[in-house]
Amino acid sequence: MRVLVTGGTGFIGSHVVDRLIAHGVTPRIFDLKRSLYHDEVEHQIGSLLDPESLKMAMGGVDAVIHLAAVADVKDVFEEPVYSENVNTRGTLNVLEAARSMNVSRVVYGSTTWVYSDCKEKTVEEETVPAPPSHLYTATKLAGESYCRSYAELYGVDYTILRFGIPYGPRARDGAVIPIFVRKALDGDPLTVAGDGLQFRKFVYVEDLAEGVTLALRPVAQNRIYNLDGAEAVSILQIAETIRDLLGNVEIVHTEGRPGDFSGKEVSSDRAHEELDWAPSTSFEEGMRRYVEWYQERAAAHQKAWESVDQSLLS
Repeated sequence: MRVLVTGGTGFIGSHVVDRLIAHGVTPRIFDLKRSLYHDEVEHQIGSLLDPESLKMAMGGVDAVIHLAAVADVKDVFEEPVYSENVNTRGTLNVLEAARSMNVSRVVYGSTTWVYSDCKEKTVEEETVPAPPSHLYTATKLAGESYCRSYAELYGVDYTILRFGIPYGPRARDGAVIPIFVRKALDGDPLTVAGDGLQFRKFVYVEDLAEGVTLALRPVAQNRIYNLDGAEAVSILQIAETIRDLLGNVEIVHTEGRPGDFSGKEVSSDRAHEELDWAPSTSFEEGMRRYVEWYQERAAAHQKAWESVDQSLLS
């Protein structure tokens, strides 16, 4: 079985490539650059906005796992037109290339943030998303609609996966957990708004990647699954966990922000029942692994600079 992973060099995508290999699947990466972690894996360098490049990448593949996107909501806010092109038109291009190349299924990486504007506090896959207030969510819902349309009109099967907030090794540095870890290691206090009890559900990235891989199963054809964490983790708990791991970290409470999103209860029961998937890594263990990886990366970076001829740096 050969599977194309768009965004296969990224945070989630690189771990999905790992899990595909572990399951005996042959991955092919489609991205703007080569992976730092998979020299042995076949690469196709290209853009989602280049339909011909996508068609070439899909030659001989059995399925596509489509993860490439502008995923940082800050980037979407600052560059809305580019983000819409990548997230929405890029997804359309993936589906059209799959249709042209007779690829049987597209597994689409969406987000549990599609439930953000729902009135319900407890949500599952049959909950109807409300009209989105954020452009990022709008682009993801548009991609979901395109998937369903291509299945209905052209017979391109889909699986839609709504991800919780991932964390773990290889995470982008702008996310909340990497920011807290960097501050702690630099000796800066960790600032928490209000009482810090506003919560999110974080899912360890390797657990998430396993769920993505299991979604290739036939039972997942034309189905939607939430892949969210099992534990509700408060912002204060994140700060306290980092303090416990690193020691001597000050936690400072600041004035709370009005209307801070308190989170929703997202059910992943369907994924457990149909895919036999559930997150298995506790938040504390996942944080321990992430901090260990972060420190090893920082040490390697420092060692690389120390090997440079000092005359070039003075």
